[in-house]
Amino acid sequence: MRLFVALLPPQQARTELETAVAPLRPGWPGLRWAGPDRWHVTLAFLGEVSETRLDGLRERLGRAASRHQGVQLRIGRGGAFPSAAKARVLCAHIEGEAPALAGMRALAASVAAGARRAGAPPPDEGRRYRPHVTLARSRQPADLSPLIEALSGFSGSDWTATRIELIRSQTGPQPRYDSIGDWPLRAPG
Repeated sequence: MRLFVALLPPQQARTELETAVAPLRPGWPGLRWAGPDRWHVTLAFLGEVSETRLDGLRERLGRAASRHQGVQLRIGRGGAFPSAAKARVLCAHIEGEAPALAGMRALAASVAAGARRAGAPPPDEGRRYRPHVTLARSRQPADLSPLIEALSGFSGSDWTATRIELIRSQTGPQPRYDSIGDWPLRAPG
């Protein structure tokens, strides 16, 4: 099964972002837009994981979560990967105070290490972690500069990530995400 570990923004944060994104969709019908129900902040993409690894993975993710405090974040300005002029992904960056972002990077590293120890090594482990919410994808590299500019002033309300989720991704014409496990982060203080 295809899995990833993520933080899920609360409904208010997704509603605020949807208000900014909805007017942009009609002008860009060639993009594959993700709906608010699929918006998340990936901590580790695990790819295909055998069901025989699930128990160990769940145990390791629970341990990882228990070692980290919740972090205060917000969904912010637009961006693109790998670059605005040749983008494959339109995103909204995750923003916060420096300690919160450092905590989030540490959490992502801990989740990846736990997955590796459980026999489900993240294929993207070792890449620089850039927290974001994926808004849309392009089949071919595209200049998404106008969309990035339109979202350059966006800054959502602060929210506190309090748990991590293990999510099963089902691909196809109607992609679907199903949470198959979740673990609380430590309360601050």
